[in-house]
Amino acid sequence: MRAQRIAIICLVTVLGGATLLSCRKAFHQETERYVFVAANITLPYWQEARAGFEDAARVLGVKAEFVGPESYSPDQELEAFQKAVDRRPSGILISPARPDIFKDPINAAVEAGIPVICVDSDAPESRRILFIGTDNFQAGMESGKRMAEALHGQGGVVLITITGQLNLEERVRGVNEALKKYPNIKIVQTLNDKGDPRMANDQISALLESRDPRNKFDGILCVEASGGPGAAEALHRLDLAGKFPIVAMDRNPETLDWISQGVIAATVAQKSYTMSFYGLKFLDDLHHNIVHEFKDWRTAPASPLPTRVDTGTAVIDASNLAAFRAAEATRRQPL
Repeated sequence: MRAQRIAIICLVTVLGGATLLSCRKAFHQETERYVFVAANITLPYWQEARAGFEDAARVLGVKAEFVGPESYSPDQELEAFQKAVDRRPSGILISPARPDIFKDPINAAVEAGIPVICVDSDAPESRRILFIGTDNFQAGMESGKRMAEALHGQGGVVLITITGQLNLEERVRGVNEALKKYPNIKIVQTLNDKGDPRMANDQISALLESRDPRNKFDGILCVEASGGPGAAEALHRLDLAGKFPIVAMDRNPETLDWISQGVIAATVAQKSYTMSFYGLKFLDDLHHNIVHEFKDWRTAPASPLPTRVDTGTAVIDASNLAAFRAAEATRRQPL
């Protein structure tokens, strides 16, 4: 009988504890929703970022929404950001294509109590909480160094970029800084492909088919993701693969394919998955005031989080391509 009473007491204790746990307010609520606003959601680079964002949301048990234009359009991206703000999410990640037009909208969102973190591209004059992404100046330095090695310290370079983007301007600055050590290498043309590989293809094709000696070049350096595949396609179509070294940016599937075919010499890969994965975790920390340096981030005299997080880069070429592809295939297995 005594043993039976002890068993009943234990059962009541367990059930009572379970009831208390079920009544306790969950840390993450069903209403919590985070939004990522990207500059061009169709690009593989941003699809990689989307994977990191959604994986982090699954780990935390929150809702995640990935929005933005389907082609490069700063105005449409701004519209997507403003729509996200109007719906009062728990936080927003944004990669502002043009920081000047995003400054005031970001400020308004933060003033309304919505934490905003810049990913990949920064809006440093705004009140965004922090920037997480590549040190773009260093990425440009690495690109310039690889180009100089490919040209053996001498030749003319065509630079492919998108004008008006702060992150790309920083990469161009890094390229120029790296090339100061190589006085026999000059940037002879700067092209704006507007984030479209077809435009990069057309512009490189026009230079290659031109008889004007001023259009002569020896290598192609891309500081954004679309230029590498576009330039590679032009060389391949004109039967010039391998004649002009290409240093690309990022690790989209097309770029890796062209490396395997020997058309692109190397690419400087960013970590868009890592940016968005930890970007969401930082937003969640802000939403819940996890870091207790101050009572509330909204009224704090300074942000309790880091102001910049450098996610680094990795150079991919023929020597390590297989290892990168194998590692990515493993990572893409469901969580």
